[in-house]
Order: sequence, then C-alpha cells, then structure tokens
Amino acid sequence: MSETPILESLAEGVLTVTLSRPDKRNALDSATVESVHAALERGELDAQVRVVALRGAGKDFCAGADLAELLESADRTMDENRANARRLGDVFVRMRALPKPVVAVVHGRALAGGCGLATACDMVLARADAQFGYPEVSRGFVPAMVMAMLRRVTGEKAAFDLVMTGRILSAAEAQAAGLVSRVIGTDGFEAEVAAILRALARQSASAMALIKRQLYELDGRSFVEGIRLGADVNAVARTTPDFRDAIAAFLKQK
Repeated sequence: MSETPILESLAEGVLTVTLSRPDKRNALDSATVESVHAALERGELDAQVRVVALRGAGKDFCAGADLAELLESADRTMDENRANARRLGDVFVRMRALPKPVVAVVHGRALAGGCGLATACDMVLARADAQFGYPEVSRGFVPAMVMAMLRRVTGEKAAFDLVMTGRILSAAEAQAAGLVSRVIGTDGFEAEVAAILRALARQSASAMALIKRQLYELDGRSFVEGIRLGADVNAVARTTPDFRDAIAAFLKQK
C-alpha cells in the first residue's frame, strides 16, 4: 500500500492528482478524502497550476467508498456520519468553486462515489473501455449527494434510471447520458489526454475562471437573469489583462 493515498505531480501547468490505493481499487476512505481536499487547495493557491487532472492508479479510476470504513460507520452517531459524509460532499463543492478546470481522466471502473467524483469534475475524459455507474442501491445504500449533480447533468428520467437500477454504463453510453465529455480510444489515449490538458493549460486563466463561474451560476436562473449575468461577466472580461493582450496581438496580425 502507498504511504500516501494520493500522488501529485505538476508539469506544464497541469497538476495531476492520482488516487493511489490500487489494491483497494482507489476506494475513498477518510484519509483519501482529506488528501484530495489538500490537493485541491494546492490547485487553487499555486499560481503555476492552470488545470487539475484527477486520475486513478492501477486498473480502475475509483470503486467508490471504502466499504470496510462504511460498514464501521453503521455504529456511529447520526452527527458523526453526517460530518463524515459532508467532507466528501465538500470535495464536490470545492471542485466546482475552484477557479480552474478540474478534469477527470477515467479508465477502468468509476463506480458509486468514484463515479460521483468524476461527475463533480468540469470535464470527464474517458477511455473507450471505461465503465460508469451508481450501484449503491444493490448494497442497500443511497447515492444521496451525487443526485444533486446527476439530476442536473443527465436530467430527471435518466438519473432515476441510473440510481434505481444501479446499471453500469459503457463509456459511450455514459457520454450519451451526459456523464462524459469525450470518449477516447484505448490506442493513443495517454497522448490525446496529455494534448487536451496542455491545450487547456495554455488558455487564459482569467477567461477560464469567468467561464466556469458563470456556467455554474446559471443553475436555477431564468433566461433573462442568465442574459443579464452574461452581460456582467462580459463587462468584467473586457477589463482583464489577458483580454487586452490577446485582442491587441490579434489586431497586429491583421
């Protein structure tokens, strides 16, 4: 077993955070959740980080909650279990609040909380042989926090199907359901992922931050409110150094 439940590396603006419990299929225990929190904090505070990529070591991305730890929780108080659950929920919230793209790079299986972890990311790049699903119901459990994201991503009917049946989706099916951004073939997967991440890291940091914030703030807003929010963001974007430099450079090329 690794000394640390995650591994981190930074190259070309991409902070790669790798869940590193391959013997447990990268199951999420409390130590792993806390380590992911720390990695996301680094991603937010380190100016060299432009993109955060989340991966899994070994054969799978993440199999979900650590079942041994989950079973022990049955003897804890409601308050203790609520606090524990909220720490994982706070990872999902933190990913969305991070003013930089968070990209899940998924191979193998992403199940239950592991699928939730991928769903919480801004982009999901899936290898063609990856699998996704929320099989909690078959274990007498509920994908409770994930439903806040899943309903938004897939719509009500598809979300109901996924969580009630626990069926497992192929990468192509997951993309059709809205869980996956891109499906990439097994041959050349790593090279294409690296190219996508490098391209993201070269984008304007201020523009990416504004895009991400506006996209998620549109939740629950009316059409008119969304347009007005867009006007506000448009006005802010015009004042950024990245905008001025990019437009000036473009005009010089004409």
